[in-house]
Amino acid sequence: MTTESPKWFKSSYSSNGGDCVEVAANLVTARGIVPVRDSKVADGPVVTVPVTAFVAFVAGVQGGTFDSV
Repeated sequence: MTTESPKWFKSSYSSNGGDCVEVAANLVTARGIVPVRDSKVADGPVVTVPVTAFVAFVAGVQGGTFDSV
């Protein structure tokens, strides 16, 4: 059995201001999860999100669900 390590990346929309999250999309197919972490704390905690929840979140962001008034 092989253990796949997360391959972290930030959005291309990140302005390098430091207020970013990173995701490891390489684990989606093998494990059905999307690990998420704070880009400023690489050794800090990781939140593991089911793929379906992450897809719904991204769709909400793209659709303006979380836009402030």
